[in-house]
Amino acid sequence: MTDPKSPMQATSQEADANAASEVLRLAPEDEFLKNLEHFVQKANAFDALAHQRKISAYDVYRHLQGLWEQVAVSGQWLSEPAAEQKPAFAGLSSQEAKDRLRQFGPNQAVTAKPVTFLDRLWDSVKNPLVLLLFVLGGISYATDDVRSAVVIIGMAVMGVVLKVIQEAKADTAAAELKKMVHTTATVLRDGQQREIPLAQVVPGDIVLLAAGDMVPADVQLLRAKDLHINQAMLTGEALPVEKTARPADEPPREGESGLGDPAMCFMGTNVVSGSAAAVVTATGAKTYFGGIAAKLSGKRVETDFDKGIKSFTGLMLRFMLVMVPFVFVINGATTHDWMGAFMFALAVAVGLTPEMLPMVVTVCLSKGALAMSKHKVIVKRLDAIQNFGAIDVLCTDKTGTLTQDKIILEKYLDIKGEEDHAVLEYAYLNSKLQTGLKNALDVAVIASGDAVGESINPADYELLDEIPFDFMRRRLSVIVRDKRTDKAILICKGAAEEVFAQSRTYIKNGVVKPLEGHHLATRQQLVHDLNDDGFRVVALAYKEVDGARSDFAVADECDLTLMGYLAFLDPPKDTAADALAIMIAHGIQPKIVTGDNAVITAKICREVRFDAGDHIITGDQVAAMSEAELHEAVGVCHVFAKLDPMQKEQIVTALRHQGHVVGFMGDGINDAPALRAADVGISVDSAVDVAKESADIILLEKSLHVLEHGVLEGRKIFFNITKYIRMGASSNFGNMFSVLGASAFLPFLPMLPIQILVNNLMYDFSQTAIPTDNVDADILARPRRWRIDDIRRYILYLGPVSSIFDYVTFFIMIHFFGAWTNPALFQTGWFIESLLSQTIIVHVIRTDNIPFLQSWSSLPLGATTILICAFGVWLPFSPLAHTFGLVVPPTGYWGLMALVIFCYMCLAQVVKTWVVRRIQASCPA
Repeated sequence: MTDPKSPMQATSQEADANAASEVLRLAPEDEFLKNLEHFVQKANAFDALAHQRKISAYDVYRHLQGLWEQVAVSGQWLSEPAAEQKPAFAGLSSQEAKDRLRQFGPNQAVTAKPVTFLDRLWDSVKNPLVLLLFVLGGISYATDDVRSAVVIIGMAVMGVVLKVIQEAKADTAAAELKKMVHTTATVLRDGQQREIPLAQVVPGDIVLLAAGDMVPADVQLLRAKDLHINQAMLTGEALPVEKTARPADEPPREGESGLGDPAMCFMGTNVVSGSAAAVVTATGAKTYFGGIAAKLSGKRVETDFDKGIKSFTGLMLRFMLVMVPFVFVINGATTHDWMGAFMFALAVAVGLTPEMLPMVVTVCLSKGALAMSKHKVIVKRLDAIQNFGAIDVLCTDKTGTLTQDKIILEKYLDIKGEEDHAVLEYAYLNSKLQTGLKNALDVAVIASGDAVGESINPADYELLDEIPFDFMRRRLSVIVRDKRTDKAILICKGAAEEVFAQSRTYIKNGVVKPLEGHHLATRQQLVHDLNDDGFRVVALAYKEVDGARSDFAVADECDLTLMGYLAFLDPPKDTAADALAIMIAHGIQPKIVTGDNAVITAKICREVRFDAGDHIITGDQVAAMSEAELHEAVGVCHVFAKLDPMQKEQIVTALRHQGHVVGFMGDGINDAPALRAADVGISVDSAVDVAKESADIILLEKSLHVLEHGVLEGRKIFFNITKYIRMGASSNFGNMFSVLGASAFLPFLPMLPIQILVNNLMYDFSQTAIPTDNVDADILARPRRWRIDDIRRYILYLGPVSSIFDYVTFFIMIHFFGAWTNPALFQTGWFIESLLSQTIIVHVIRTDNIPFLQSWSSLPLGATTILICAFGVWLPFSPLAHTFGLVVPPTGYWGLMALVIFCYMCLAQVVKTWVVRRIQASCPA
């Protein structure tokens, strides 16, 4: 051990004499309690030493026997207790409690009616696209078109079943919350203590709390003794919070409101130490805890993906409502075959319906889920994958995401703030040799001491005694003997102000000097500077003691020599700064949303080079803002600290109202409401069950780099889904626009209903490989989200391009091949051209770049394109030709069709490029 070279400040005899004179001045009751406290401390210390085989059980017995005699002697001076007085708090009467239970209801966090299987089934079926598919399938079946009915209804059923299964787990988060609450509570009823079921606690009840209890409701303290509450489940802060009572008519001080109010305890938190009596102010859903549970049991908010699908479905329905009746009337009036016109109009409706959309979406999302699992990302709700790729704002806690989620000893300093190895040595011995429960700070000190190697060897020291930690003193001392020098030293570590109060000298460069009054401001300033820099500071002091003694008490923690300070920090991850920069480069704005204090949060933001925006906003400031002010603040500020669970949800909701697609990453109960409110909730495998149940996506590693892989995969999946929508909607619209024009001047149907259905079915089959398709790098560079205006542009501009070449085909078939008097030839010619053009044009629309030069499709998509084109060319020559009303086209037809399709692809590429530029120009920066 490094020798501090300080003289012994007082002999053990002098210390004992001072302690004895102090005891003599105490009242008999106080003297007895002080002796009893000393006995308990020594019993705990000797118990630890005996288990370590450092002292025999018999020696422990002899020593404690002597101590107990002192306790017994002091007890003899106690006077007879006064007559029992009426308790300070009588509590409610039984009748009052019954009345209030009827008035306020049971003290249950969640009372919402559970969603039944039929509720979920109806919620899935009432989707407009699903209803449309069922109607069209039913009509097809009624008109003996069984094949079309099976395909259409099969797609609808698949989507419904998948959604019901996914949403069957929606209520499990609320159930997990219920399990966490203690089932009974101790209350005063009719002036007596009673243990009652938690559900029977009512507002106005007097609740008694002790160490280990779960707080049964939101309560205001009436009296408290050394009460420390663990609020981690609500705030995310791991260290216990001290709670104290205040007069009921006294308002909270500034900055002490909500979860930070020291006179309030909240449902679901637990008592770490101390005891209290409190009055219940809120029960059930009115509590903080109940508010969280109610949020989880409610219906999930409509995400950007849900809105996009609904908007697209509505767009297609509007087109259908205009075109289908028009086609029916024109064909009926032209051919006077109203039944044939009805069947043709039905085929047009099926042709306009993207019936493969549920299958394409499901396959894309399932394939994406498998790909994401390889990057340590588990998808719970498939719809969330698209949202994952679309997020442009990511809200995340700092603990474990930006930081290591591990307290380390960052600095060990002397009294002047310079690094001092002796401070680490003494702190290491204090943490290593104490026999009580080691907290996170002790673990950090031990890790730092172990890291320096053999320069600190605890085997060279013998533990003589210890003075355990308690929340009143807020310090802990060990007494050790250096086996090499036979010196005994008391080492005290604790809260800076508590250690300051017991120090009389300080040591610097091996020289001990008296602490003068002017030194106090210097000491406090150093600690204040460290705190402002985000450090948790503990002070360290020592003194030499009599090694012949074997029992020490709190009274010995006096006349200490101040050595220095220990500064602790949850340091940032090495990868955090790069990960944040990558997120920003990918078009995602991170926002830090944490329950930790603003000072530490600011420190971490500086270390990872993260711009906090205008300034850091705290929970108190959020509480004082109006809705409009909050919406403005979330746009310009990127760091929010000291938030409660509901404020996190408010921030997420405000961002979504501004049009952002928001991801929220959290792992605590306090994060659950925000996880549900976000477009995509992201949690980690090590999170509490409630957070994991509330999340849509689970990361197997709490890292922004893992998140990055998931975001890119989500963008790839989203773009592949929109490819099908772009291709199918524009192509179908173009074909039906052609049908509309042809029906107006032809004396026969331009294509038979069976031909329309076969054409549509073959085209849909060619799209089944879209989930495997490649996505260009520039598409992955920024967030992608549903913009129904963009899809409308593709339909309105690229659809007519298709129709232009359909009309060119009509002209060729009539004027070059005499198809005006040969309906079968006309229908065959347009059937082949329509199938080939819309199948090949997939390669133009699938990329924003030039196909075959700047971008190539995946091998499966290219293979299905070739297969369908080949099958379409073969069909007029096949045995199936008569069944579908097809004939063999003239030889000259093939060359003209190749020219038509080539020109179509060139013009489509030009129009597509113009559309893409308009879309990019209209996108917000």
